[in-house]
Amino acid sequence: MAGTSKVPAAENTLRVLKLLASRRGPVAASTIASALELPRSTVYHLLGVMEDQGFVLHLHEERKYGLGISAFELSSAYARQEPLSRLGRPLLAGLVDKIGESAHLAVLHGRDVLYIVEERAKNRPSLVTDVGVRLPAHLTASGRAILAALPKSQVRALFPNAAAFTSRHETGAPISKYSALQAHLEGVRQRGYATENGEVTPDFSSVAVAVHDHLGWPAAAVAVTFLSGRILTEEWPELGARIGKVADELSHRIYGRAR
Repeated sequence: MAGTSKVPAAENTLRVLKLLASRRGPVAASTIASALELPRSTVYHLLGVMEDQGFVLHLHEERKYGLGISAFELSSAYARQEPLSRLGRPLLAGLVDKIGESAHLAVLHGRDVLYIVEERAKNRPSLVTDVGVRLPAHLTASGRAILAALPKSQVRALFPNAAAFTSRHETGAPISKYSALQAHLEGVRQRGYATENGEVTPDFSSVAVAVHDHLGWPAAAVAVTFLSGRILTEEWPELGARIGKVADELSHRIYGRAR
């Protein structure tokens, strides 16, 4: 029982986080209190503190609580420290050998994607997606693949207003508001892969697919980047399918599941 702990508040906070992490969707405070055998007042107090710190997201209309961005960043940090990069690199290298184009692996970090693996194809130009580089998630294929697999409430929390949308070029980005982002992400969900065309680097395009964890949440994304004329847009569905197989294999090796 939590009462035997010398630091009951800390233990109960972790118990709440573990419960939320075990569920596929948001949970009511009353359900949390019942499952953990805690007073509702205690649960509401803990949830309030965790919400302030970004570890919990309160869905007011549903009167439920889900994991917040800070919790998601922790899981991404753990994954990128070892399993994703170590197991992902040989899979990306194999993909690059087969298609002759550069590939990379990225995780979500706030409103950005952080690149943790890059495998450059022979005789292909260097890219901005070096390991350690961060780029706005809404501009990149990798970021769009991950965002499309998140609950809409999570995406809304990441992009609450127009100031959250940035551009890399003077011409601006085609996605500059939340409604445009959600419309684009719906297309990603329907296709099963994400794309970008010249929004990160002029004359370069990318196709990406999300890597899911054991609960079905997007832990990362595998992407292929190429000069726009080298792979025609009508060939992108086939490329997306090939990338999807690599994403599935990485998910299986790390989490024991496929998307």
